[in-house]
Parts: sequence; structure tokens; C-alpha cells
Amino acid sequence: MNLQDLVNHATDKNNFQTIQDYIYFSRNYLQFIITGLQARIVSQNENYYHFYQYQNDGYYNITRPINTHLMYDPETFDITSVQFMQILEQLRDRQLPDDNLRQVLVCSIYTLQQTIGATLDALPAGKSNQARKVNGDLFERLIRLLIVWIKFLSISSYIIN
Repeated sequence: MNLQDLVNHATDKNNFQTIQDYIYFSRNYLQFIITGLQARIVSQNENYYHFYQYQNDGYYNITRPINTHLMYDPETFDITSVQFMQILEQLRDRQLPDDNLRQVLVCSIYTLQQTIGATLDALPAGKSNQARKVNGDLFERLIRLLIVWIKFLSISSYIIN
């Protein structure tokens, strides 16, 4: 997908009905940023924060800060997205995953959310409120999907600890 395809996909909330829809989108965005950016800007103070600058198709906009300690790269995401779904299945079956898999859960949710937010940062300046609204709605939907998938009430001790 090119940037316009990603933006069109992200702005249509109907494209995000399942957890797999979020994974599909994130995988496409992560592939896009390999070669589709104008620049990667590294924060001076905290060099694990990066900003992506889009080319003219994204109005040369600069994204929100991306924490590279939490955001997966495409190769890692291909592996961890499978682990992520396995963790959710374990939780759904009332099995507690190994503690070392918590980071997969955290980074996967971060990646799913930030790929959408960073894509919406490519909207023109006059549409920044729309971008925030769509991003918030899609994050709420993701959390609802996760809660429904794992039947949250039965495993709340894992989430809270």
C-alpha cells in the first residue's frame, strides 16, 4: 500500500472490525515505512523516540513520536503478531501466558495503535481534529475487541498485575 491507500484505509472505520484487521493494517504500514518516508527524525534527548516525515503525498507532515522500544519493525511484527494471537487465545482459555510474553502483548498493542495514529498524521493540517477523532474511536474499538476476545472478567487478575 502507498500512503494514500493507508490513509484511506485508516479513515474508514469499517475496515477495523476484527483484531486481524488491525494486524493487517499494521503490517502494511510497517512495510510502507521501510521505503516510503522522506526522513526519520531521531529525538536528541531520548534517541529511542523517532518521528517520521512523510513525502509530499503526506504534505511533508511529521508524525507523533514513536517509541522504538515499543514499536515493532516489520520482521519482528510478522513473528510477534502470531504470538500475540496465541497469547489472546491462552487468555481466552483461562491460561496465563508466561510472564516473558507480557512485553509481546504491550508492544503489539502499541504497534497496532501507533501505526493507525501515525498514518492519520499524514492528513492535511485542517483535518487534524478528524484524525484525532478517528484514532480515538479506533483505539476504543481495538480495546473492546480485545476485551470481548479474551472474556476480560475471567482473567482480570492477569491484566491488573
